[in-house]
Amino acid sequence: MSNKTQLERVKKQSQIGGISIISFVVIITISLVYYQFVYTPAMNATPDVPEEVLNPSGITSISIVEGASLPENPNFYSPKEVRATLGVSNKVVWTNDDVTAHTVTTDNDYEDPVNGRFDSLATIGLIPPQGTFEFTFTQRGEYAYHCEPHPWMTGKVDVEPNFG
Repeated sequence: MSNKTQLERVKKQSQIGGISIISFVVIITISLVYYQFVYTPAMNATPDVPEEVLNPSGITSISIVEGASLPENPNFYSPKEVRATLGVSNKVVWTNDDVTAHTVTTDNDYEDPVNGRFDSLATIGLIPPQGTFEFTFTQRGEYAYHCEPHPWMTGKVDVEPNFG
């Protein structure tokens, strides 16, 4: 093989290598732009929720009863299980009627698409005596919860759609 043929071959391979590198850089740039300006905003968008679900006309009240921190107490939350209706009573308010601080903490790491994590620790911390914790559920479902310092304290909120 002549030197001229070898030189042409090396030149061709260099051009192919250069084109490959440029193509790779262009593809990576397009991928990053898509991720930054299309994928990420779509994933972080807040869902469209009706105004009556965000600000229901009524509330559902739950009391953390006196002596709730004692495991032998037969009642911790009153009522222990509640049913709320989307757009009517899906805002739930827990009032701590005990002398000990408590939490309302999700059992299954539930995170509401509008209001975030269902956990008083994530927003206000411990609920002090005579204090309250409010959470507005925006989706149908069963939401079991407990008190973080007193895990035997359990309750459940069942959120149903409004058929009216």
